[in-house]
Amino acid sequence: MMGLTEMYSFEELTNEAERLVISELGRYLEEENQLDAVSEDLILDMAAYALNHVRPMYRVNLLGRLYADTLMEEHGEEIRSAVRQAVAKIL
Repeated sequence: MMGLTEMYSFEELTNEAERLVISELGRYLEEENQLDAVSEDLILDMAAYALNHVRPMYRVNLLGRLYADTLMEEHGEEIRSAVRQAVAKIL
């Protein structure tokens, strides 16, 4: 029996929270003049920590892509808070 991944393409399934967290993390670290001071491992740890503290925001189609642009407006404080916590915890 074939599994779903062999039967269907899941490439369009995207967690927009990941894009928003990474963008906010970069913005925050740059604002704090810490972007060049941290290693790739620390950046990945911070992103993972923050992502584990925000709700996933999956989308899959064109309508989802259009809706994704409003997610930062709706969930911005949750994302900013998770990023600040991640930086404080990891650094």
